[in-house]
Amino acid sequence: MVNPQPTVKDDGPRHVAIIMDGNGRWATQRGRPRLFGHQAGARRVREIVEACPDLGVDYLTVFAFSTENWKRTQSEVSGLMNLFRRYITREAKALKANDVCVRFIGDRVRLDQKLVAMMDELEALTAHCRTVNLTIAINYGGRDEVARATKRLARDVAEGRLNPDDVDEETLPKYLDTCVLPDPDLVIRTSGEARISNFLLWQSAYSEYEFIDTLWPDFTADEFRSVVGGFGTRERRFGAVVA
Repeated sequence: MVNPQPTVKDDGPRHVAIIMDGNGRWATQRGRPRLFGHQAGARRVREIVEACPDLGVDYLTVFAFSTENWKRTQSEVSGLMNLFRRYITREAKALKANDVCVRFIGDRVRLDQKLVAMMDELEALTAHCRTVNLTIAINYGGRDEVARATKRLARDVAEGRLNPDDVDEETLPKYLDTCVLPDPDLVIRTSGEARISNFLLWQSAYSEYEFIDTLWPDFTADEFRSVVGGFGTRERRFGAVVA
């Protein structure tokens, strides 16, 4: 007998963000180098993206490489950058065919210019797509993003384009990397770690969090459906008291 798939309610999450953790441990458990786990994790992304439309998930944001990940070994960092380039080359046509709009967030200054050019090309190729909005965070850190946004805001104030008296909590989001995205409704972290690791700090102020023991390469579309399906049972108060 086949187990029925969980039904996603109309009030399910429109924007899901994922901290894709556990690739290295997954590989180590199999006696393989860490990069083998990252390769398996990259393949998993396609499955999760393809599951989004049926679940009513319009926006998916994945944490691919943090500002802190430069501290890893040079071989692992180089391998990850090569993996990003291969991912773009391999997946570009499929993403466009599946009507997936791809955006990249993070500071591109430190990235290899060839990779940046490929990121720009993929964004342009899929700019018209509407079914799923896939945002990939590369060289991204929440604090770094807020710092960069604050510099841009301060520059506009200094040059007279923005009145400092008009700055409020609705102003800064317009300067964030995610300015065209809604805030995430649900943030998932795989691998059993219960921390947010500098990911979408401003945007996730009222997000629901789900910490999953499954390592990212083993996080299937069925488990994704289960987590998304459980979202509708949560009572989101946004600081208010529900009678």
